Amino acid sequence: MKKLIAEFIGTLWLVLGGCGSAVLAAGFPELGIGFLGVALAFGLTVLTMAYAIGHISGCHLNPAVSIGLWAGGRFEGKDLLPYIIAQVLGGLCGAAILYAIATGKAGVELGGFASNGYGEASPGGYSMGSALITEIVMTYFFLIVILGATHGKAPAGFGGIAIGLALVLIHLISIPVTNTSVNPARSTSQAIFAGGIFLKQLWLFWVAPVLGAFLAGITYKFLSSSE
Repeated sequence: MKKLIAEFIGTLWLVLGGCGSAVLAAGFPELGIGFLGVALAFGLTVLTMAYAIGHISGCHLNPAVSIGLWAGGRFEGKDLLPYIIAQVLGGLCGAAILYAIATGKAGVELGGFASNGYGEASPGGYSMGSALITEIVMTYFFLIVILGATHGKAPAGFGGIAIGLALVLIHLISIPVTNTSVNPARSTSQAIFAGGIFLKQLWLFWVAPVLGAFLAGITYKFLSSSE
């Protein structure tokens, strides 16, 4: 139960910090955060939580991460569903808090509410095919970094830094394409509140990250099997 509570809190923080920066701050040019600021915000949420709850739950904060770790032989299958439920609920709670804050301003227009999408819902107008490739590949490399940085032979104490920086880089690459998911819980939380096209396109932001994470888990399991 403590692990599930930690995952709930961590995913709440990821959504509130990462999506909050996009919804509340990115629209103000004078603050100067833009895409870079949003990318840093997402990386910082994972970095800070890695050291806050990593020793409790492993700090997955993401159904794709849990699945990738399971595929790589680093996570118990019996814990998959409880972790995923805790992550989705944490994301929804984070989005609810963000919604309550954002709607406290008169005349506010939430738009996509930092949701993920393709086609007309893509920040740069990228196609479904581009979005699918992007989300699979970005999640794949995210899990490769996670599996490597948390390996028993990796330098101790630095995993959170590598993982947080990897997420920053992933956002810098893919915000224009999909607004960056690589996390089904994060996508679900925002799509629920944004509705419309974002809810209809949510399937891709489950299928692609899960597939990318699974492939990464299999790959890393093979690479480390000879050690």
